[in-house]
Amino acid sequence: MAEDKAETQAFTPGPGYRQFKGRDEFPSNILHGTLACAIWIGSMHFNVSLLLFSFLFLPFSKFLLVVGVLLIFVVLPIDHNSKFGLRLARYICQHMSSYFPATLHVEDINDFHPDRAYVLGYAPHSVLPIGVVTLAERTGFMPLPKLKCLTSSPVFYTPFLRHIWTWLGASPATRKNFCSLLEAGYTCIVVPGGVQETFLMRHDSEVAFLKSRRGFVRIAIEKGCPLVPVFAFGQSYAFKWWKPRSKFLLQLSRAIKFVPMLFWGAFGTPIPYQHPMNVVVGKPIYVKRNPQPTTEEVLEVHGQFVKALQDLFERHKGRVGYADQSLTIL
Repeated sequence: MAEDKAETQAFTPGPGYRQFKGRDEFPSNILHGTLACAIWIGSMHFNVSLLLFSFLFLPFSKFLLVVGVLLIFVVLPIDHNSKFGLRLARYICQHMSSYFPATLHVEDINDFHPDRAYVLGYAPHSVLPIGVVTLAERTGFMPLPKLKCLTSSPVFYTPFLRHIWTWLGASPATRKNFCSLLEAGYTCIVVPGGVQETFLMRHDSEVAFLKSRRGFVRIAIEKGCPLVPVFAFGQSYAFKWWKPRSKFLLQLSRAIKFVPMLFWGAFGTPIPYQHPMNVVVGKPIYVKRNPQPTTEEVLEVHGQFVKALQDLFERHKGRVGYADQSLTIL
């Protein structure tokens, strides 16, 4: 791996290279940016705060009423085409892109065709993979009209959060749903490292938990969809965090599909720090469709993806300001 890193040359932009700067594309201000972050990220804290406040300061009957209202929002049907919801999603995507600011780098925009579905393998997960906002359909940077981001299932059982994230383009990260979306022509953003990557993340380097994550590769081969490596530089600095490390915590995290940890942003709030993010989209890895790929086929393509992600990181880290940063693939 060290030899591979040494041989990797810095990226030289070609005719197909495109750069989209959130702050240039979507003029905003600190108020709109903060509000957009609060709606998207702060909604999960709102539920907890509301329950704690109701339990501590309201009569028990009122507390039960609050619980009942939240439960209604757990089962309330979501109108995927809600005009209000889609306007809200566009507001969040555009103002968050400007807030950090976030910049999307596409090595060759001509590699992407609007009538084809791709599997975008995104790393790292960090505390929250908020850099995906640059890839979202409502942001409009990528020339792909149908985009979904596969997200941990508990999101879709959380009041308010399930509505907001669905309007933003999130969809449950289940095999059945993944396959159905690709068959319907949707490009899917996958964060393969998931919960375990969050558990393993470090303060001094980037971590991608990939070596044992082959399911997304198998599905890409089954559906004949190109795999695309994506890396988000600077995302890990959006929050400060602390978490204990223990086998019990890892097992608990796997069971509940998120890592119980402390994280905070500006002034100790859930609002992320304004740290510039650079999300880099590499070249697609084309695969031959095979509804029943062998283990050897999956391992070969998986190896290509891991190497492509490592090379993507090495090619771009210097030009986006992280020349001394390292990536550990576990």
